[in-house]
Amino acid sequence: MKTLIKTGVSALAVAAMSTGFAAAADMGAKDEPIKLAINEWTGQHVTTHVAAGMLREAGYEVEFVTAGMLNQFQAIADGDIHATLEIWSSNVSDQYAGLKDAGKLEELSDLGLNAREGIAYPAHVADLCPGLPAWEALKDCAMNFATAETLPMGRLVDYPADWGTPGADRMTGLELPFKAVPAGSEGALIAELRASTEKKSPLLITFWQPHWAMSAYDVKFVDLPAGEDACFSDPAWGPNPNAINDCDFAASRIFKAGWPGMKDKWPAAHEILVNYTLAVEDQQPMMGAVDVDGKGVEEVVAAWMAANEGKWKPVVDAATK
Repeated sequence: MKTLIKTGVSALAVAAMSTGFAAAADMGAKDEPIKLAINEWTGQHVTTHVAAGMLREAGYEVEFVTAGMLNQFQAIADGDIHATLEIWSSNVSDQYAGLKDAGKLEELSDLGLNAREGIAYPAHVADLCPGLPAWEALKDCAMNFATAETLPMGRLVDYPADWGTPGADRMTGLELPFKAVPAGSEGALIAELRASTEKKSPLLITFWQPHWAMSAYDVKFVDLPAGEDACFSDPAWGPNPNAINDCDFAASRIFKAGWPGMKDKWPAAHEILVNYTLAVEDQQPMMGAVDVDGKGVEEVVAAWMAANEGKWKPVVDAATK
């Protein structure tokens, strides 16, 4: 499920309306709120608020619980949070896999967003580091990216610390002379892109798509060796025979997970979240409206839902009617 079909009705919704799958599920404990995790980035806020709108349309109460991306999984296993709607496979913790394998977490389904993560730079930086986007070019121009805290190495602005260290892992794996400095937040990453674009200054950053900033700041990805499975387990694979992670990110999968008790406590809500998808072309404009135009997430999502009932309401109706 990569995109929603152009008619505005998701493929899952079509299937729900044309097969026995469309039988309404029991609503369950409608008087008890369903708690959804809110993580650290705008896209996840949009994704989660759309899901909340769908659940409320079905007749459920919803509460938001602020939770760190890497710290939320035990809370879900304990039933303190009931679902998280935008997990990136490239950053998921080993704890998630352990809880899932133990039956304490349920993986619901793919969200449907086309995604990529990597080491990136604003387009103008190619003039400051000839040879980009080839990763080898970074060996010769690292000093152009150096700051007082990283000398004699270049600076890579990595993800916030609680998102993991994927940028640092690649600098080590590829033996690139860069020090990874964690950003404080998604907002700090955007501030770096904005400042670099305005000042035409050098910047190397760990970043991802979908994100409105990819187009707003003309961000390009560095061409790293392909992120094949062997790269992450076999040091002999890739350009550095003594290290793993000497490659690009593995292809990212974005998916949803929940408390295993949800299917029994709120059967219709469980069905809605399993069948909920969101397309890149819908998410990115909402992200831009929040981060660029300064609108509130609730306002932006409410406007999108009002204008796009055909993209989400059939999923709700299939579970409840």
